[in-house]
Amino acid sequence: MAEPSILLRDDVDGIATLTLNRPDQRNALSLGLMTALEHQIDGIAEDPSVRVVIIGAAGTAFCAGHDLREVRADQRREAYETLFAQCSRLMLKIVRLPKPVIARVQGVATAAGCQLVATCDLAVAAHSARFATPGVNIGLFCSTPMVALSRAVPRKQSMEMLLTGDMITADRARELGLINRVVPASELEAATRDLARQIASKSPLTLAIGKEAFYRQAELDLEEAYAYASGVMTRNMLARDAGEGIDAFLAKRAPEWTGE
Repeated sequence: MAEPSILLRDDVDGIATLTLNRPDQRNALSLGLMTALEHQIDGIAEDPSVRVVIIGAAGTAFCAGHDLREVRADQRREAYETLFAQCSRLMLKIVRLPKPVIARVQGVATAAGCQLVATCDLAVAAHSARFATPGVNIGLFCSTPMVALSRAVPRKQSMEMLLTGDMITADRARELGLINRVVPASELEAATRDLARQIASKSPLTLAIGKEAFYRQAELDLEEAYAYASGVMTRNMLARDAGEGIDAFLAKRAPEWTGE
């Protein structure tokens, strides 16, 4: 009997849902699971039928971080370098994917799992979800999760999470900006899909331009950000979809996007 896939994919209405499928290991990010995620993201980047991605998880937990048993099985420096380089590459691919990515979070999202949530463009969580960067409790500071966390959460609050390792509630995570919405667990899948459908109805070209511009301008100083954004606006205005969107708005009709 074939082993179940550690990553599932389901495409409906322009939305690709990737489901972490290691529930017995609380969906820990093994090398195999990260490789599968990278492979799917690479394919989605080239797939014009996909407009939005949802990353969810099977079982009671979203993701408990790296697979610590796997980590301890090979204690060579080269193995650690490979592991953290792959994780960093995966997170960068999510940010650079020209399509919005939404995390759908239930249960715990800790360490690299919290990093994954912080890396996604948006996140919807169940009321019961919990978040932490608890590496400090086992002598391993969450340095790579810190990169994504400190870009999503204000400095004092992200530092508190990193230094204490304490769990925070979904409501607190929303207050801090780590996630966007909190819903009852029974409504999590529907609420996430509704948000994905709303975004998928927009011009795919505009979404790609906007996502890239958002992350690039955030790393610039104010004057450079305005200069860069002005160039992006000009390029966007010259696109067919922008003209179509404006004309449709003025004519009070629905736009017909071509992605051009």
